[in-house]
Amino acid sequence: MTETYADNLAQLIRNAHRVVVFTGAGISTESGIPDFRSPGGVWSKMKPIMFQDFVASRDARREAWTRVFNRTAGWTGASPNAGHFAVAQLVEAGKVTSVITQNVDNLHQDSGVPDNKVIEVHGNASYAKCLTCGKRYELEALRHHWEADEDITCMFCTGLVKTATISFGQAMPEDEMARATEEALLADLFLVLGSSLVVYPAASLPLVAKKAGSDLAIVNREPTEQDPYADLVLNTDIGPLMNAVMRRL
Repeated sequence: MTETYADNLAQLIRNAHRVVVFTGAGISTESGIPDFRSPGGVWSKMKPIMFQDFVASRDARREAWTRVFNRTAGWTGASPNAGHFAVAQLVEAGKVTSVITQNVDNLHQDSGVPDNKVIEVHGNASYAKCLTCGKRYELEALRHHWEADEDITCMFCTGLVKTATISFGQAMPEDEMARATEEALLADLFLVLGSSLVVYPAASLPLVAKKAGSDLAIVNREPTEQDPYADLVLNTDIGPLMNAVMRRL
């Protein structure tokens, strides 16, 4: 079955000139990173901390940072898998022009995709930013503040510092969404890898691409509500599939 699937997807990729890859939790579960919403996922084990609660409550901030440094959510510390490396190879070959990701695990960059080719619509859990001035902080540079039970604030403007993820209730990053939309409009193949396509506005991007004339391929373990609009739907594991696809290109 994988071989037939690979033939079909390889043909679409081969015929395309501008492939945009859109990834969700399903590409990273093969690296051992839990997804968000399924039974056993992150939000079935712990309640998400709303953005407004993080801003308003020191206790909420303390809990958020405890989750970061104890790696409770499991979003950091994993290694890229075959799916990530296949995408990186397609970027290096010039076939994939950008990677739009809902993931916050930094695994596309770790697999070799340049930063400027990755559009993170839900942010990144591997570093932190000041909510006021945007100054970037590496997590380990903040650990001693957490260990000392201090509120973590910016050394430049005293604003609150938070991981660079987009929390529930926090505004989507305008620049990233604008770039992602532009890429979707320019694609001639929009390839979804491991997204259930239920989290909007990001989940609207495959339909934006399709409406603009792109082919749409969806690879996900479970069916999605956008499958009827796709030119190819493959319900299978991403790593083995993409390994087989790369052997055909």
